[in-house]
Formats: sequence, structure tokens, C-alpha cells
Amino acid sequence: MVMTHYMELLSSFTNLLIFMAVPVILAETLAITEFYILYNDAHTGVVRAINRAAGVLVGVYFAAVFVYLFFTAVVPLTQTGQWRGWIDMLAVGSYLAGVIPLGGIALLELGVIFSSRTPRQKLAIHAGLISLFLVVGHVAMVAGMVDPRLGGWRGAGMDHSAPASAQGDHGKH
Repeated sequence: MVMTHYMELLSSFTNLLIFMAVPVILAETLAITEFYILYNDAHTGVVRAINRAAGVLVGVYFAAVFVYLFFTAVVPLTQTGQWRGWIDMLAVGSYLAGVIPLGGIALLELGVIFSSRTPRQKLAIHAGLISLFLVVGHVAMVAGMVDPRLGGWRGAGMDHSAPASAQGDHGKH
């Protein structure tokens, strides 16, 4: 099986922690505290403070991840034509698209956007942004686990017309 660049990135323990565990733990903290806040109409208190802190932290953290991966992975892969087809681009693109909702949450929490909205309206926007992150994150995970050859990608030098054992010495005369 051939892996997407997304799965290759996550195949080392350190990268798994940096690019998956930290953002997902913070996003899940947001989602769980969001349920509490919605259920209890708790716009103040410890849970809301945790929710706010996690929102700012994950937005800033993921913005840094986005910038780093954009310049160290996306740009070089694009310039050298090393993408492994549309599945590979979907996995990486969906992962990086998480910067939109997570950045939005941080900006919302910092009062940069929607500052004139009521706490209830902000909570609705917040919940929508978390939901959007969960969608793009899951698209990235699912696409990232797919063998890029299933989308039609053929790697350089790979002859897929016949199994290796059947190719033999054809063309050597």
C-alpha cells in the first residue's frame, strides 16, 4: 500500500503528537465544554474559562501548524509535482482547512470578530465553527487512510499493467 503524505506525516510518534494529538485534544476539549455550556446556559465560570482558553490556544497553535506545513510540505510538493493524486491533496488540504474554523474560534474568543453579538449568538457561531472543524478533520483522516492509487495515481516508474511476477524480462532483447 502507498500512503498519502498526510499519513506519512503522522507515521512518526513526534509528528503524531504535534500535528494530531495536540490539536485534537484541544478541539475535543472545546466540543465537550461546548456541550456543558449549551446544556447549562453557562456563559461564565470555570468551564467557560477552559473553553475560552482552549479556543484561543488551538486557534493560535493550528495557525502556526498551517504556516509551517504550507511552506515545508504544500509548496515543495506542488513545485516538484510530487502529490500522489487527488486523494493525497484532499487529505492534506482538508487537514489544513482546519485553520479556518479554529482560527475563527480564536478570533471570536479574542473579540476580533463578532464582538457586538450576544453571548448566545457567539456560542452559536462557536458551535458551528467547532462542527466545521470536526467535518474537515474527519475528511482529512478518512482520505489520509486511503491508498492514493485508488484515486488513479500512478507513482513515477510504477508499471501497474501487470503484477511484478508477470512482467518478467519483457523488452530486454
